[in-house]
Amino acid sequence: MSSDYTLEELGVLLDRENIRNCIARLARGEDRRCDARIRACFWPEAQTDFGIFAGNFDEYLNWVVPGSPAVLLTQHMLAQSLVRVEGNLADAETHVTSYHRVDMGEEQRDMVIGGRYLDRLEKRGKVWRIIERTMLYDWAQDWGPSADWSQGLMGQPFSGDHFVGQTFDDYSEQFF
Repeated sequence: MSSDYTLEELGVLLDRENIRNCIARLARGEDRRCDARIRACFWPEAQTDFGIFAGNFDEYLNWVVPGSPAVLLTQHMLAQSLVRVEGNLADAETHVTSYHRVDMGEEQRDMVIGGRYLDRLEKRGKVWRIIERTMLYDWAQDWGPSADWSQGLMGQPFSGDHFVGQTFDDYSEQFF
């Protein structure tokens, strides 16, 4: 059985997978507020624009790590990515739903935002990283008061403390 794919076509598929992996690693770095993970996904001269914040990479990193003390937990769920590769440059649109547990003073609330990352990426050597990111917002929703995890889940207590996610040092750090 012979393949009809050229090495160039297979290389583009590999590039797309590496781009998607970069975007996923960045989301995990942001959720854990880990500067090393975030830094590994951007070129040093990168620019970002989130509408509520715009700046160069160092300014962005200082904004996202440690993040707002009122935002106790985040989770970025990535959906499809449309990736266009042209040589060592690429554009990617990735749908994202981001959850935020926000301390409002008297209570914690669950906020959810839906939107799209518009990323320009550049490949240097064999490494893809973001050179420019713009965030588009499609919707936002206040889901109301957050769950009280001290009560367990659906009336059942947790058998240990490691089942509830947190921004820093949760069980996923040990898992990986």
